[in-house]
Amino acid sequence: MNSKSRLDPLLPPELLARLERLELASRKIFRGQLKGERRSKRRGQSVEFHDFRSYVPGDDLRLIDWNLFARLDQLFLKLFQEEEDLHFYALVDASESMNFGDPTKLRVAKQLASALGYVGLCRADRVSVQALGPAGRRAPVLRGRSSLWKMLDYLDSVEPGENVSLADGVRDFSIRNAGTGVVVLISDFLDKDGFESALRMLIARRMDVYVMHLLSPEERDPTVRGDLRLIDVEDLDSAEITMNQFAIDKYKSTLSQFIESIRNFCAKRSLVYVPITTETPVEEIVTRYLRQRGVVR
Repeated sequence: MNSKSRLDPLLPPELLARLERLELASRKIFRGQLKGERRSKRRGQSVEFHDFRSYVPGDDLRLIDWNLFARLDQLFLKLFQEEEDLHFYALVDASESMNFGDPTKLRVAKQLASALGYVGLCRADRVSVQALGPAGRRAPVLRGRSSLWKMLDYLDSVEPGENVSLADGVRDFSIRNAGTGVVVLISDFLDKDGFESALRMLIARRMDVYVMHLLSPEERDPTVRGDLRLIDVEDLDSAEITMNQFAIDKYKSTLSQFIESIRNFCAKRSLVYVPITTETPVEEIVTRYLRQRGVVR
C-alpha cells in the first residue's frame, strides 16, 4: 500500500467498526459453496435449532427428538437453520470519465466497493471486488476479514484509463466468473454504446443486481460559461459549443432523461437503482442510503 493510501485510506478506522454490524442483503436464494454466517431459507443441519415437523418413513432417525416422543408418544423431526455463504461481486468502472470531480467518481466507487466488500468479508461471504477491463483479471477472490488488506491493495492499484465499454467489461467478467450471487455495478454509465447490453448480461446470469449510478455535483449542475471546446476523455472526440443559459437548460434536460432511462430500465427488470452524488460522504451512503435501498441491512 502506497504512502498516499495510508494518509487517506479508502476505509477510515471509525467506518470499519460501523460496517462490521451490517450484512449484505440478497433478494434471491443462492446455494453457497461453503458454510458462512448467513441464515438460509433452506433447512440444514447446523447447530441452531429452527423447528419441528412430523416424522415420515425414510427420514434420518438421528434427527428424531426422543424426549418429545417420550412425552407425546409421537415422532417429530428436529429441523435446523442452515447457514451458507454468499458470493458478492463489486464491479468498478475505471474508465477515464470516472476520473472527474473532487473527490473523483473513481475514488468514491473504490470506497463503496471496499465498504461493501468488507461487510461481506465480516460475514464470511466470498468477495470479489474488481475493475471492469484488464485490471479485473488480477482481482483476488477473498474470504474472511483478514483479507481486507488484499482487497484495499488491489483497489489502490486500479488507475483510471480502463476504457472498455460497459458491455465488453461485463462480458469479460461473465466469462471469468461462472458463479451466481449479488453483483453491484458502480459506474457513471457515460458510455456511447449504452448501458442496456451490460445490464442484460447480468440479468441473464440470474444475478441479484444493484446499479449504483455515480455523478459529480459539477455534472449535475455545471457552472461553466462561454465558448468552449469539449474533448471526450475516452475517445478524444471534440465539439465546440457556447455554454449559455439555453445550452445549460438543454444539458440538464438531457441528463434528467438519461437518468430516468436507467431508472426505468432497472425498475422494469427488478434491478435496484441507486443514484449517488459524489459529494455525499461514503459513510452516509453506506450506513443510511444503501440501507434504505435494501443493499445492506
